Amino acid sequence: MAEGWLRHFAGDRVDVYSAGIEAHGLNPRAVQVMQEAGVDISGHTSKTIDAVSQEDFDIVITVCDNAREQCPYFPARVRQLHHDFQDPAKVTGTDSEILAAFRTVRDQIKVYCQAVVIQHVRSQE
Repeated sequence: MAEGWLRHFAGDRVDVYSAGIEAHGLNPRAVQVMQEAGVDISGHTSKTIDAVSQEDFDIVITVCDNAREQCPYFPARVRQLHHDFQDPAKVTGTDSEILAAFRTVRDQIKVYCQAVVIQHVRSQE
């Protein structure tokens, strides 16, 4: 979801890559709630950090404590940003309760990503 919001807010001003410690596949509920918000992530893929390890990053954003703790080393010049969001895929309950958790996290990630773009992308233009 963060990749979708960053692409939405930053447009073509930055290259956005999304990867994790493990690849779990694209969660259909994430696709659904992002589509509800007008952002299509259906073409995104789940990949590990190894898949993008050759890229030259300016900023690395981690969105859960586990990823931050296991994130590989990046050179000192790479700015690292972190926010621990609840993983809505781990929520249990009825379908409507799980979707509500995805919507809550989607909205939290939206606010965070918008702030990141305002602070770190617009300031570099």
